[in-house]
Amino acid sequence: MPDRVAVGEATHRLIPSQFPPIDAFDAVTSPRDLQAVMELEGWTNDRLVSARMKRLPPSQWVFGRANASVVMAAFLHAAPQGGRFSSPALGAWYAALSLKTAIAEVAHHLRRQTIYEGRPSGRMTYRAYGARLNGTAYVDIRGQAEARPDLYDRTSYERSQIFGERQRSAGADGILYDSLRLAGGVNAVSFRPTDVADVVQQDHYEVHVQADPRRKAVAIRLSS
Repeated sequence: MPDRVAVGEATHRLIPSQFPPIDAFDAVTSPRDLQAVMELEGWTNDRLVSARMKRLPPSQWVFGRANASVVMAAFLHAAPQGGRFSSPALGAWYAALSLKTAIAEVAHHLRRQTIYEGRPSGRMTYRAYGARLNGTAYVDIRGQAEARPDLYDRTSYERSQIFGERQRSAGADGILYDSLRLAGGVNAVSFRPTDVADVVQQDHYEVHVQADPRRKAVAIRLSS
């Protein structure tokens, strides 16, 4: 049985700048008003968002503080195919324990998109967020890539999503795991919006990748 630990370090998350932050949750002071604000902002127009909102207990909603909408978007506007440890039914907050690892993670996905679209190179601008992850029950699977290849599959999230959702249902705060995109890097996923604290927007970065995986990605800091 893997240990359950606290993250204990600042974390970093990069989000494509093409998705501008919407402050629907930031200014709301009462859960009673939240649904009306969401409808006004168009958050619930997407059927997936409405379904995910129903799966998220009101006690886990984040509102009335800076960047609350950024946190909630990670759970409600998650990728339709889900993440490594979260199914399409409900998103999660994925972050890295270093900025370098966070850049390597988004560069990997940008390269995949570039190859899929048949382009020789790709670039995208991201904004970075720093956050503290509360909780002391993060399932620690670092160092288990050989013992648990199902959780570290490079091409499929099918089995790791089952594992992750079981941990979420069992009350785990999240999962701490090794990065597959940067040797020595560590990632964390938090299963509850209320555990994502002190969220601060940081710099913007333009990431350049080549379709050729032998070429290193380049990240250029654009602003503070």
